[in-house]
Amino acid sequence: MTAPTRILIVEDERLVAQDLQRRLHRLGFTVCAIAASGPEAIAHAIQIQPDLILMDIVLHGPMDGIEAAAQIRAHAAIPIIYLTAHADDATRQRAKATEPFGYLLKPFDTRVLQTTIEMALYKHAMEQERAHLLRHLQEALAHITTLQGLLPICAVCKKIRDDQGYWHQVEIYISQHSDAQFTHGLCPDCAYTCYDDLVGGSQGARPPAPPKDCLLPS
Repeated sequence: MTAPTRILIVEDERLVAQDLQRRLHRLGFTVCAIAASGPEAIAHAIQIQPDLILMDIVLHGPMDGIEAAAQIRAHAAIPIIYLTAHADDATRQRAKATEPFGYLLKPFDTRVLQTTIEMALYKHAMEQERAHLLRHLQEALAHITTLQGLLPICAVCKKIRDDQGYWHQVEIYISQHSDAQFTHGLCPDCAYTCYDDLVGGSQGARPPAPPKDCLLPS
């Protein structure tokens, strides 16, 4: 069973905060705390880690809701919805900079309140999921090294030339430029070519001649 969403209310008008708390309880949400100032909101947010914050923009004291939201975002990834009765252009621009998950206008409409909260929670969950997938992708890419482009390779000895003009054995070059590791063996064609007496001669039969690129220089 999913636990109820825990919401922190930041509102300095007591009656408004109580009304908002009652509405949230009726909608099935849990109000984990009510703060009346910016510093109090920051302390509750860091200590309680609510699922969502309803933040009044205009708060009494030297710190308004926008500044409190900015400081909370610096410490925790908690979605914030602003509460406001009215705001001038400068205030709205400051609010946008904190990337809120929504706005609620006073007086509140219960259906709008529920929809705004649900949309904010959904958006936050999607952002967290994208961040999680991005971290996993970056970790995976960090362990993958690929060879791309044209590789200059000697037609006779099969050495590969690097960007500085030096020639390397193919297994050394690939090991340095990828996560591949080599273990040496002997293919059947080379075994018959190099150890004819032990392999082919002892059995009294010879397989077809190996390809030219498998032959060792005499």
